This record gives sequence, C-alpha cells and structure tokens, in this order.
Amino acid sequence: MFLFGFLTFGSQSKKEIVQQPTSVHQSGTDSLDFKIGQLIIFGFYGTSVNKNDLVYKAVQEGKIGSLLIYGRNLAPQKTGEVLKQLIDEFQQAAPVPLFISIDQEGGKVNRLKPELGFPQMPSAEWLGTKNNVDTTKFYADNIGYSLSRLGINLNYAPVLDVLNRNCPVLGARERCFSADPDIITKHAGITIESHHYFNVKTVVKHFPGHGNALADSHLGVADVTKTWQPIELLPYIRLIKSGKVDAIMTAHIVNGKLDASLLPATLSKKIMTGLLRDSLGFKGVIFSDDMQMKAISEQYSLEQSVFKALEAGVDVLMFSNNIPGVQQYEPANIHAMIKKMVTDGKISMNQINSSFQRVMELKAKKF
Repeated sequence: MFLFGFLTFGSQSKKEIVQQPTSVHQSGTDSLDFKIGQLIIFGFYGTSVNKNDLVYKAVQEGKIGSLLIYGRNLAPQKTGEVLKQLIDEFQQAAPVPLFISIDQEGGKVNRLKPELGFPQMPSAEWLGTKNNVDTTKFYADNIGYSLSRLGINLNYAPVLDVLNRNCPVLGARERCFSADPDIITKHAGITIESHHYFNVKTVVKHFPGHGNALADSHLGVADVTKTWQPIELLPYIRLIKSGKVDAIMTAHIVNGKLDASLLPATLSKKIMTGLLRDSLGFKGVIFSDDMQMKAISEQYSLEQSVFKALEAGVDVLMFSNNIPGVQQYEPANIHAMIKKMVTDGKISMNQINSSFQRVMELKAKKF
C-alpha cells in the first residue's frame, strides 16, 4: 500500500524512473503512456471503488497519475473511514503512488466539513485580518493533519491572490488573506510549512494573480488587463525564493499587460514559461486550473486547449468533471489525444520528459 512512501516504486527507485531513456517504444514506467499519465489529473464519482469505472481502469493502466477529491466522494456516515478506504484502494491499484488532491482552503472552500466530522476551518481572510502567526499555524496544522491521516497528499492551497471583495470567486468568498502582499506571503508561508510537517504537498494559486478579476472564470472569460497590478506577483516571487513552493496552479484569466495576445494565462507561453519559469526561476510543477472551466472550455476546443496548455509549459492538466453544463471527459480520450500530439511531433518528447521528471521529483519529495 502506498500512501506517503514515495521513495520506492516496486523494484525501481524514484531516481531510476525519472532518468529513464526517452524512447517512445518502451513499456512500463519508462513508456510514453506512463509518462503522459503522470501529467493528467481527474475527478471521479462515488464513495467506493468501482473496478469497472473508466477512471479506476485508467489508474490501473498508469494513464492517470493524480486524482481529485470532491464532496461527491465523501460518504455521509463514517466519512473519514470510508474515504481512507477509497484512497487506499486507488493507491493499491496504481503502478506508482498517486497524488490524491483536494481543495481544502478553509472557510467556504472546505470539502472536509464539520458536519462530516472534521474540524471547523476559518477563511483565509479571517486569518489575515487576525494577522497572528500562532492562529494561522494552529488551523494550518489542523488541515495538514486531517489530510495526512486520510491519505490525501496534495492540497490546492494556500491562495496567494490579493483580496478584492469585488472578485466574485475569491474576495467575495473570503478566500484571500489580504490585499497586502506582505501579509499574504507571511501566512501562506506558515500554511505551507504546516502542510510539510505532515508530509502534504501544496499548490499555491492562482498565477499570475486572479484576485482583481471582476468575473468568475468558472463561468466565462475573466479579463484582468485593467485591474491587475504587478504587486500581485510579490507573494510568488518571495515564496519561490524561499524554496517553499512545491507547485503552482495557473489562473484562466486574460491579462493583456502580460500577454498582448490575450490568451488565458493557462495557455500563454509568455506567462507560464517566459514569466514563471524564466523570469521568476520557478523549477517546480505547474498545475492547470480545471480545464473544464468555461473560461477555457467555451473559448477553445478540447484539443486546442490541451495543446496550448502543454505548449505554454503547464506540467499537469486537470479535468474535474465538476463544472455544471460542461461535457464530461474520459481519461483514455485525453491520454490518447496527448499521445497523438507527441507522436505527430506537435509536442516534443523532451517536453514530456521534463514535465514527467518534475512530477516524479515532487512525488518523491520528503520533508
């Protein structure tokens, strides 16, 4: 059973896996199929394993490397016990350990709710207003412990966006620590450290800054060209420099100040590679926000969005199957689409290898 022991994978060490040759004709954990699988994360349905489910089969075949936990995966009774069993069974089915991930920010984005037997968690805004390091550490420790005991090893938190209460999806929902980058950086850093103590990785979000968006990218285009400010990068700059950042989630916002072509940041090579990788020096994993959000899915075909995100430099593509009114996707189809892009030469094998190595190094990371 693999929960947190990312040091060995069967008879091969992590070092051996991430340094495999680049041939696309090999089999097993050095194959193109396996490498692409590690770059895909999916949401699924149910509170118990269905061995006929397409997601479960994709996990078994190594064509998915990570899973998302939502409220639909939480049983109303004995929630923790049932969830841990679910996670254990998925891990046992996987060729190498999965990232089991969740949005557990606290406040209104709180999958593990008190009514299901989990601790009450305040919002980031409440913590930022208190501005007390011991208070933030207390609640962050509670989140880290709660996740680790269930087998959840990756949290999409903390939020680094600036507080603007006119932002419908962030500020209006109290998801941001502060409008002050210093306060954001301080409390985000504490949150990350607490997670690391319990060997839970974190994904800070939403790069390059979603806090001043006046529209919800779940529902359509969110253009921050007129409202975004360079100070929104400061928490990223400082936390990347500190070495605390495991991974970063993209924003689907349009920002003409950073990319005049008006591509959403998730699909923008200027933002993902030019700014985040080259200028800010980030060497960790880049996760897309949900590729099914309408800011992406209503503006681009599935093939266009997958290609542009990979070309931009995104390492892991997320498909939640959680957006109302949006077509649900099957893991095998996404996997086959990416594989064809590689075999056709649209996406290079070097690019796949680089993303794969970053993901495997993060999985192997211990604190």
